[in-house]
Amino acid sequence: MSALRLARDTPQVPTSDQFWKYVEVGGSTPKAYLEPLGFNAEACGCRYSRRGWQRSMLQWSSNEIDIDEPANYSKEISEVVSEMRQIIGAEMEGYQYPNGLYNVTARSLADLVPELGGQPIRNLVITTWRSGSTFLGDVLNSHPGNFYHYEPLLDYDIVRIREEPSASEAVRILKALLNCNYTGLDHYLEYGKYHVWLFTHNTRLWEQCQQHPSLCWLPEFLNPFCRLFPFQSMKTVRLKLSLAERLLADKSLNVRVLLLVRDPRGTLQSRKHRSWCPGSPDCSEPRILCSDLVADYVSAKEFTVKYPNRFRVVRYEDLSVTPYRSVKELFQFFGLDFHPNVQKFLDTHTKVDVGGVSSTYRNSKSAPFHWRQDLSYLEVRSIQRHCKQAMDAWGYVEAFNSTHQREFNPLSDYKLV
Repeated sequence: MSALRLARDTPQVPTSDQFWKYVEVGGSTPKAYLEPLGFNAEACGCRYSRRGWQRSMLQWSSNEIDIDEPANYSKEISEVVSEMRQIIGAEMEGYQYPNGLYNVTARSLADLVPELGGQPIRNLVITTWRSGSTFLGDVLNSHPGNFYHYEPLLDYDIVRIREEPSASEAVRILKALLNCNYTGLDHYLEYGKYHVWLFTHNTRLWEQCQQHPSLCWLPEFLNPFCRLFPFQSMKTVRLKLSLAERLLADKSLNVRVLLLVRDPRGTLQSRKHRSWCPGSPDCSEPRILCSDLVADYVSAKEFTVKYPNRFRVVRYEDLSVTPYRSVKELFQFFGLDFHPNVQKFLDTHTKVDVGGVSSTYRNSKSAPFHWRQDLSYLEVRSIQRHCKQAMDAWGYVEAFNSTHQREFNPLSDYKLV
């Protein structure tokens, strides 16, 4: 039984803790307003599971569901959306709204929910493969009320988008998703049906996809579902930073952009462990990686001056060595509260190594520097030969020999202004 049905069918138990519910008014295009719902979730059984069902989308047989067959899912969509309103209200209970802090005026949930005419807080992380963005994206997704657009350009394959003809279409997709408009994104959605990790990192969406697989790839569901969320985060490894100006210049988006940078030696060492990287020049060639790092540095200098409140840079190494302080600072930039959920995520994901190369459970203080032991000095010297300009720009120190490589601090200061 859904949380929403339980709330309706169970006698309310007065409590000092209040959830918020949306009340719909009207016909086919209902308006909505917020009112307090004074019931105790635990007493009435209105708990929801974060675990979801264990079956992968690819495990449903054609006898169970045909996601290509047209059907009228409007009732099911309405029920799922209504239930998600309750869940978001529970997640946001007691939330500390910015109320003028961090250049964000929001004082209530209604100020941030697109469905209610509010403007969500939108954040975009730009980086490249194996630079720590999966970890940072999951940190953002640990924040309550977040809708996570994971790698929206995944269907471009192992390619970095730098110019036309791909640039305009890529930016269009990012804008559409940040505006919760999945209509017209046919290739993106079709790709996702067979590459489900496009949605699996978006835990709040994926839980509903597992329970309602007939809805998962329908714009008619995704548009209203996405518009429930007060926070919209996105990360991509495929976009050249200069193209992000098309997003920063769009005042209606009001998006905040973070460039995540990593030492090219660490990036290339990490990519060696990925089967999809060798043979793809944008991933495997040091010269191309470091050319992009130089180009992004030039754009970062420009954006730091032009968009001082909506653009920021962080190095993966700095984030990893001081994760709590760095995440607090980044959340202030993003306009987000350093919520207890975020603290809990950091407590469980930054102190021990668990899982394989894609795991986000890491001893964060050592993870960025594995390359010093895992790469030979010949490999390091070859990377440095192609990357001197990029390393100088971003404050990465050269290793002079194999002994030095294993003992030195590879970080120094860098300047954007």
